[in-house]
Formats: sequence, structure tokens, C-alpha cells
Amino acid sequence: MSASRTGETPLTVKAPDTIGRDAIFLKDWVVDCSIGVYAEEKGVTQKVRLSIDAFLAPNVRAAGDDMDTVPSYTDIIDAVTDIMGEGHINLLETFAEAIAERGLRDPRIVSMRVCIEKLERGPVRGVEIYRTRPASP
Repeated sequence: MSASRTGETPLTVKAPDTIGRDAIFLKDWVVDCSIGVYAEEKGVTQKVRLSIDAFLAPNVRAAGDDMDTVPSYTDIIDAVTDIMGEGHINLLETFAEAIAERGLRDPRIVSMRVCIEKLERGPVRGVEIYRTRPASP
């Protein structure tokens, strides 16, 4: 049985913040999306690839093998699906901003990196943003 289940001292500790943050992520998720500002992009879908990193607050870690103690990548998938379901999106940038904003609603997530690439319009092109939760006053 693991130490965290028996009440003993855990065998691992979190890395110092100077090393980096723990993250949950989605990599290379390809979806059909109604996106684009040009006339030929309206009324059709095109494939986009998403890679999303959600960096966790320093005190967040799985405790007792309980998924409720950490954010879920399923929440990120649901947010992306909801945003796409709201209708046509003109800009990759606004799509990325919406994904980051939704993810940062979870207080356990302190920053997000969102990369979105269009795959069907010539060379792969895209946008990558990094957003951090504003500091509390």
C-alpha cells in the first residue's frame, strides 16, 4: 500500500518552484473547428491541432489517489468543446484566449499555455499564448 494511503510520510515531495510547476496537458489534439476570418473559411470546418498545458498552483498535488484533488484534463476538453459549440470563431487568438480564460477559472491552475495550429491552409500556421492568473489585490 502506498504511504499516502496509510498516513505515513510520503516518499516524494514537490519540486521547488525554481524547477518548475506540475501541469496537466493535452498534446496534439486534432479537432474539426469552424474557424477563420476569410470568406472561404465561413460555413465549413477545418482541422486544427491543440496543445494545452495547465500549470498547477504550488500546493496542488494528488492526495490519496483522489481525482477531486487535482484539475482534470477532461475539464479542458469540455471547455474547448463548449467554446467550439458556441458558433464560428474568427481568430485563433480569441479561441486561445477563451480556452485560457476558462482554464484559469479553476483556482488550482495558475497559468496556461495554449497552442493552436491550422492544418489545412497551406503551411501549418498558428498561435501560442501563455496566460497567468492575475495576482490577488
